[in-house]
Parts: sequence; C-alpha cells; structure tokens
Amino acid sequence: MTPISSSPQRPSASRSPEHEAYLALQLLATQLRDETEGLLKAAGLSITQFNVLRILRGSGEQGLTCGEIGTRLINKDPDVTRLLDRMEKQGLVERTRSAQDRRVVLTRISDSGLNVVGQLDTPLEELHRRQFGHLGEMRLRQLLTLLSEVGAPDSSLENT
Repeated sequence: MTPISSSPQRPSASRSPEHEAYLALQLLATQLRDETEGLLKAAGLSITQFNVLRILRGSGEQGLTCGEIGTRLINKDPDVTRLLDRMEKQGLVERTRSAQDRRVVLTRISDSGLNVVGQLDTPLEELHRRQFGHLGEMRLRQLLTLLSEVGAPDSSLENT
C-alpha cells in the first residue's frame, strides 16, 4: 500500500489541521476501498453485496427483513430490495415469507452465499494485514480510539 499524501498538487490557501485530517482520511478510505473492491471483484461481488452476505451470515437462521439489512449496511443502498433481487438470482441469498406474518419477507444467506463469503475470509484478512499490520497492535488500538473519538466529538468534550 502506498503512503497517502494530503499535500495539494498546487498551492492553495492554508488549511486547518482538521481539514488536512479530513482529506487524509478521505484519501485513505478511497485507497482502502479500491483495494477491497479489487479483491471482491475477482469473486464477482461488489462491496455492498459482500456486506450483505456478512450481515446475513451473522444473523443466523432467522434471517432479516430488507429494512433490517438496509440499516446495517456500511454503504447505504437506496434500493435494497433490488440489490436482494439480484443476489437471489445469483443464488447468494434466499427469501421466504415469515410464518408469523405473511407480509414480512425474510432473507437468509444461501449455502452458495456461505461458500462465497467463506472463501473470502482469509484473503480479506490477509489484505487487512498488509494494509494495517505494519502499525502493530498498540498503534492500531490507538488508531481505533482516535477514530471512535472523531465519530463522537461531543463525548470527547465530557472528558475535559
């Protein structure tokens, strides 16, 4: 993985450290996403499809509704129903009506979907190791702490 540089291509007005941090995170997120997309593309999946398979694998036998899947997605998809239609045609998921309420459609990961996501576990873990392993466990924990503080800026004020 090549280092991320947030330095601009041409001179511009001075930027705040917050803006520099934002740019660095955006550049890094794009690079990490591109690398992950490359791995998943070889398996015929988009990042969102892979995310759905991981969500459903973790949900167990009961399955989830379309709305429940949508709220758990990392990358929000405006049309989860159509996404699930495509995945069902690919044989990655199965949908059935709830026995308790026939209006409710539950989606479960299929055996084929389990196989596909299972085959990606090790390569994805290896990719993440290449992306982050050089930091070491202590620095990774620090990074996670810092990122969680960015995601909850009001809570960091309580500690001052």
